[in-house]
Amino acid sequence: MQHVAEPILHADMDAFYASVEQRDDPDLRDRPVVVGGASGRGVVAAASYEARHFGIRSAMPMVQARRLCPDLVVVTPRFDVYRDVSRDVMTILRSFTPLVEPLSLDEAFLDVAGAVRLFGPPDRIAAAIRTQVHDQVGLAVSVGVAPTKSLAKLCSDMAKPDGLLHVTAEEAPGFLRPLPVSRLWGAGPKTVERLHDYGLRTIGDVAGCDVGLLVRLLGTDRGRGLHDLAHGRDPRRVVPHEPAKSVSNETTFEHDVDDPAELHRVLLRLAAKVGSRLRAAELSGRTVSLKLRFATFKTITRSTTLDVPTDATRVIATEATALLDALRLERVRVRLLGVGVSNLATGDASRQLELDADERWKSVDAVTDAVRARFGGLDVTFASLLDDDLPELSETGDDRRLAPDDG
Repeated sequence: MQHVAEPILHADMDAFYASVEQRDDPDLRDRPVVVGGASGRGVVAAASYEARHFGIRSAMPMVQARRLCPDLVVVTPRFDVYRDVSRDVMTILRSFTPLVEPLSLDEAFLDVAGAVRLFGPPDRIAAAIRTQVHDQVGLAVSVGVAPTKSLAKLCSDMAKPDGLLHVTAEEAPGFLRPLPVSRLWGAGPKTVERLHDYGLRTIGDVAGCDVGLLVRLLGTDRGRGLHDLAHGRDPRRVVPHEPAKSVSNETTFEHDVDDPAELHRVLLRLAAKVGSRLRAAELSGRTVSLKLRFATFKTITRSTTLDVPTDATRVIATEATALLDALRLERVRVRLLGVGVSNLATGDASRQLELDADERWKSVDAVTDAVRARFGGLDVTFASLLDDDLPELSETGDDRRLAPDDG
């Protein structure tokens, strides 16, 4: 596997609760909005960026927030809605890599070292994540790209709102040096105050400080930890809280599609990408699912469970096509189409459905995977997809095709 210098991403939704409320109620857009308790003892759970201009922050007493902004709009929290939106966002993140470590409903780390063959370099993956979250969920997400978790999180913080910041290992020392010590992960108000008392005001000051002094000031673990972070050192890896439950790929069309033939062809492309990702991760699954979102934003899913697990593109495409055909769509406008495989198991899926018993199809999968790996991001596709009339898609990955004259 090729070495990736900046494989860690930190994705952080912008003003998450407040942004969901503004998305769902157009009257709240561009207005100072906070989510929280409206009573006299209530506190701010989240503040829109319009509210933040008045100095309002999360955990602030609501009484104080109202004094800062008399026109403030206070919205009662809808945590069930926030959890649903969070699941949609995490599904998008896991469509790029199973190595996703959620920190809360609105932020997560990703390790994309193993995803670059399919989706391109980490900064391209970060840009694709931002596009998909915007198009499919209707919200903004800021993403940091860096060689370590702490630096990636710092990058996403500094990219807000609605931005992307990429810092390489070579750039890290110069990037960190002038920043205030409060930017170090784990440097709370008391730690910052103690560092300031000794004249340590920037991350560069901490990096240049004798580690023994930091240990005496802050204790062994915190002193050594902050010294390492100030030098850009952070050995922690992305650790998913649970094994991957599914592998999926979905696309939002630039324009709604109502032609069944076009839907079938896009479905085949998605199935090919899901199959490739399964094989790359040495996973197979028994449940094939289909997801559609209509122009009305109504979303439906359908699934079928196989007798034995599969990682074969042909099986996935056949089952997903059957699910689509069973819906008998008659010129219904489709906004989003997705294919997924769940009920996963590890291994090479050597036991395939009889449909895939033909070794030639297994060879086709092996060859296409090898070409993708050899030519980094190049998408090998079926001949039926080589058509200029395919609808414009908004999906993850490089949609170039390998044609005979590509050499």
